Amino acid sequence: MLYNSRSMRVLAYVSDEMYLALPEVVADFEAVSGEVAVLRSSARGAFYGDLAPGRYRVSLAKAGFGSKTVTVELGEPVQFRLLSDGLIGYMWPKWIRGGEKGEYRVHSNEQYQLTLWRYGLKKEYVRMIGWVDEHGPQANRQMLPDGDFTQTGVHWNNDGYPSPPIVQAPERSGLYYFWAKTPSGRSFSFPWIVAPAKPVAKIAVLAATNNWNAYNSYGGRSNYVNATELPCTPVVNSRQDLGRYTDRTPFGSWRPADEEYRPLSFDRPEPSNHLLVDGEITDPIPGRIQCGQLPGEWRLYGWLEREGFDYDLYAEAQLHDGTLPLDAYAILIIAVHPEYWTREMYLRVKSWVFERGGRFLYLGGNGLNCEVTLAEDATMRCLSHLYSERGEMGGRFESRMARTLESEANLLGVVCTETGIMTSAPYKVIDAEHWAFAGTGLRNGDEFGQQTLHERVPGGASGHETDKRSPSSPANTVLLAKGTNVDDGGAEIVTFDTASGGAVFSVGSITWPSALFPDANVSRITKNVIERFLR
Repeated sequence: MLYNSRSMRVLAYVSDEMYLALPEVVADFEAVSGEVAVLRSSARGAFYGDLAPGRYRVSLAKAGFGSKTVTVELGEPVQFRLLSDGLIGYMWPKWIRGGEKGEYRVHSNEQYQLTLWRYGLKKEYVRMIGWVDEHGPQANRQMLPDGDFTQTGVHWNNDGYPSPPIVQAPERSGLYYFWAKTPSGRSFSFPWIVAPAKPVAKIAVLAATNNWNAYNSYGGRSNYVNATELPCTPVVNSRQDLGRYTDRTPFGSWRPADEEYRPLSFDRPEPSNHLLVDGEITDPIPGRIQCGQLPGEWRLYGWLEREGFDYDLYAEAQLHDGTLPLDAYAILIIAVHPEYWTREMYLRVKSWVFERGGRFLYLGGNGLNCEVTLAEDATMRCLSHLYSERGEMGGRFESRMARTLESEANLLGVVCTETGIMTSAPYKVIDAEHWAFAGTGLRNGDEFGQQTLHERVPGGASGHETDKRSPSSPANTVLLAKGTNVDDGGAEIVTFDTASGGAVFSVGSITWPSALFPDANVSRITKNVIERFLR
């Protein structure tokens, strides 16, 4: 069909779950009067026509995607969204306390088996949830809300689910994964953070749930792709259409003012936390983004269990809302890439460390770098504006957190810088007499941390993104070791004590936890610190 642009206008666009334009979608536009117009979408995902404004019942269909019927008001172009065939899901809520109940929200165009596992040192089978199917044909298909659902969530299990599928959380705290598998061979895994009903261990570990959401581009937006909002038209070619690739300005995605960044909903699947292979904890971490997200954090949890350290696991929102009672614990550990924190989280931990003797281990890189706000509608807003009020690059602060609150170096002793970014290397010992190196046999000038399980940026325990001391670091911060990355970009291992009896130990590197298993010195240093902090 040929369209005459002079007589036709764009009525709507249609895109998939990643906001990619869908051509050749067939749509019936049924007016209130009963008249029906059958249209097909163009290469841009556009429906052209001369239909009068008003209410229409629209049914959309395309091979490889779930069909659906919606009612819309035609005026400004409508944004239709279709969900592709496949297998994907998530738990809701994504974090919970032991014994509480949540629901699994899974999309599949065939029946699937669902099992629950605990991921510690070993992958432990918990129980069979069962085979999931319905009498209706392909009744396990979910639907996407039209428009920009990255701001509002997908709200699966709402349509046609009078009794959502419920699962009771195990009593034991930890990282749990659901595995969904179909007869045709598809599989998808999704996590569930189970906090204790009440504190059990002396160590609390914080999963970087805010960070997972900031990087989650399901729906076409994250804090890195279309950070402020979706563009007016669906994407035809990412390299041509996305500002991430076309804007040559450094950190161009973070130039707009804070209020221009639309919310990011937690109510979405997280493909980046899917375990690409069903392997062992000592295996390399496959995947570009997985290395810096939960598959990477799992290495810390398993290492703690190997070394005999009991821990309670929490989501960051549970620190934010007070579910995590800091004063019940001797140690708090954060790891890998906990980049996005709320003001409440930061001030709670700082008060605990400086005023009440809390012991804090920062086993990650580029952490606490940007302030976010959490809303009651399960959304998060990133205060990502990186420039001065004049919009000049020279007006940058030490970090985005420094611009809205204070530099994270005040609490961590270090802050991320661009030098050394996307490189990895071993550390070099600077203060071998410090108790953190006890039992390692290392001397000043020796290198350690040569091997990691990190496949995205291999090369050593100082890497991916690295933190260093700054003028905001506490005056008594002690430098123990420094990464040998290029351009003097190595991460700095530091520690300092507080007058209240508190203490902080920071490694400043995303790749540190992935070195815990393959490198004996990284393991021993971390164990020395935890044992010292537990005394």
